[in-house]
Amino acid sequence: MSVPAGVLKVCGATEPADIALLAAHGATCAGLWHGVPGGHADLPEDRLAGLVTAAHATGRLEPVLVTFLGDPDALVTLARRTGLRWLQLHAYQPPSVVRALRAALPDAVLVKVLHLRDGVCLERPLIGAYERAGTDLFLLDTTTEDGRIGSTGQALRADDVLDLLPRLTRPFLLAGGITPAHRPGLEAVVSHPGFRGVDVDTAARDGHGRLAAPAVTALARAWRTVPLLEETR
Repeated sequence: MSVPAGVLKVCGATEPADIALLAAHGATCAGLWHGVPGGHADLPEDRLAGLVTAAHATGRLEPVLVTFLGDPDALVTLARRTGLRWLQLHAYQPPSVVRALRAALPDAVLVKVLHLRDGVCLERPLIGAYERAGTDLFLLDTTTEDGRIGSTGQALRADDVLDLLPRLTRPFLLAGGITPAHRPGLEAVVSHPGFRGVDVDTAARDGHGRLAAPAVTALARAWRTVPLLEETR
């Protein structure tokens, strides 16, 4: 599945108003959490389904399942019931899960997160297996020293990413504490032909932890996911 450039994926929408805000201010994907135990934005299936429908209705925003779940049968059933077309495996699901999802959902976009700790990709030996299994897109993210994954706010280092990129034959997104200020320091990564965009959570929020229009707009402008015309508004 071909993934276009210019992706701004904002994670953690929990209400229809969040979906409307993201669509209006430059996001292209809404990360919807389900099966993320203890996650601040984890959704039960009924609310997930409602937000998937709302995102599709915008005509702009692609809803993306973000999950730690590893049962492919359950994930396939969920995707079919809700209409999800993008599935992001955010934990340490093995390549066999990707393979099963690809067989059952041939038109889905399958995203596999690769976790970096102290600059080392924990899944590095499995990258080829993930690609052969049917991964469409990798997401490069950080993990903390104590093993916490997802929305860590810890930034990736450009040198660490550049060291990993020769191993990838699939396109990728960047996560890990991404802000508008990070773009200049990541130009070498952004210019790579596999770069498709960024994934954010904290940087899209205000001081109260709510998704905020000015923050999303600033991200969209910095990472060029909105038309240049909007720069003059």
